[in-house]
Amino acid sequence: MAILSRLSAWQLSVLLLVGMTAGAQVNNSNQNGQLPGSPPADSSTPLGAGDTPTTISPGLTVTGKTPGNEPALPKLPPDQFNDCYAQGKTTGPDTMDFVTMQLCEAQLALEVRTVIEKCINKDGKAAPPVVIQACTELLEHSIFIGSDRFYVYVNRAEAHSLQGDKQQALDDYNEAVKLAPHNAKLYFNRAVFHLAQTDVDAALRDFDTALSLNPKLVPALLQRAKIHKTQNDFGGAIADYSEAIRLEPKTAAVWSDRGSVCLLQHDYQSAVKDESEAIRLDPKMARAYFFRGAALGALGDSSKARSDIGTAVRLDPSLGRFVAGKGSNQ
Repeated sequence: MAILSRLSAWQLSVLLLVGMTAGAQVNNSNQNGQLPGSPPADSSTPLGAGDTPTTISPGLTVTGKTPGNEPALPKLPPDQFNDCYAQGKTTGPDTMDFVTMQLCEAQLALEVRTVIEKCINKDGKAAPPVVIQACTELLEHSIFIGSDRFYVYVNRAEAHSLQGDKQQALDDYNEAVKLAPHNAKLYFNRAVFHLAQTDVDAALRDFDTALSLNPKLVPALLQRAKIHKTQNDFGGAIADYSEAIRLEPKTAAVWSDRGSVCLLQHDYQSAVKDESEAIRLDPKMARAYFFRGAALGALGDSSKARSDIGTAVRLDPSLGRFVAGKGSNQ
């Protein structure tokens, strides 16, 4: 492939591309690297409006996959014990058929388990309305009590969000936080929800709280770093990426993320080091070659810069649009 004979033309494209990743609307996260065919951007990119939230579940998850035909949920009776007690009566009020009572209780236990499983939606096959119905039944019948109820609110919130019921989702997230105010993952989940509504300030507050409760919550560090980057707070972004690297030093994408911020700061030597480490950890990471090529070009090493850009385009042909056609005037 014929890459440019001079660097000036594609350097502008590279800097524009890096700038776009800094100022672009926040979107869905993928801290392990980006999808094939996508432009080089932060792997820790937060959510944007219209995207499906990616949460760290405190115990329950909702995926929102469309189910096939599934049976209706059982309706839980308002008073399980009294219902079984009534069925256990035989000839008089002072006699009990304990076998009948135990069978009744076993059936109720099965029905409760069915409702719990639909609310948990572990296999991802229940539609959001089913999840909402199941979680609502659990709450109405006090199947869980005290702070344990926050699990149910979180799952119902995620289901409401998938349905587009944003206010209902926020109300449930808020209830969950009230019940478990020291759970860092709850603040992370609510922050992701805020990002989906493009409420960056609210998201940043929740990421800050999550990290104050659990400084080792790497996904929160990565999301906050991206926000700092979009706000041109490069120092804050570098600090968060550096802490994430300290906690997870073998994650190539995070090294590349920090390297892209170094490019924006014109710290080309640091960019080369970070992108080189990303390449060492993941030799097929196209954007790491692309960004390293940009840094090398800025440092005047044209030969290595062309080599890296060429490797990036071979690994991810979609990157060719940032260099293609620039050589006509060379």
